[in-house]
Amino acid sequence: MHTRSRIRRSFTAVALATGTCALALTMGATGASGSTAGAARTVSLNDTAHLHKTSSHGFNLYESGSTSGSISGTITLHLDVVSTNRVTAQISVHPRGGGSINGSASGSYRNNGATASFSGSMSVTSGSGSYSGSHGSGLSFSGTIERTTDAVTVHVSGHFSS
Repeated sequence: MHTRSRIRRSFTAVALATGTCALALTMGATGASGSTAGAARTVSLNDTAHLHKTSSHGFNLYESGSTSGSISGTITLHLDVVSTNRVTAQISVHPRGGGSINGSASGSYRNNGATASFSGSMSVTSGSGSYSGSHGSGLSFSGTIERTTDAVTVHVSGHFSS
């Protein structure tokens, strides 16, 4: 009888531990998708945005459009061609689920005639709503500018914390 009681307690402990692990995995998956408030999570990006010019001043382009991929939503971009071979950018994404993600980028710039291209790195600097506290650096940032219309395509990939 003493052995059966010990086996039953061991079985109960294993079942409880298994249930706890399953709950932790479920909570981890929920946290990664953004549904758990207050929990730090890693967000993976592999997004492409198609933007159109809203205004320009000198070598500054102000663009807006939509993004698709890991985070779908709307995006605004201020792209500044700071020299013949360098760009900087300020980015704000408003995911469909709410909140915002803000960042800055810099990189090299190449004028290829009818198009121009850029590539460099991006940092996530802030966020709001479910992306409050977002931060990260070293994301890949690249794209093209259609010079006749100033339409911009941007691709961002990498990870940040939220």
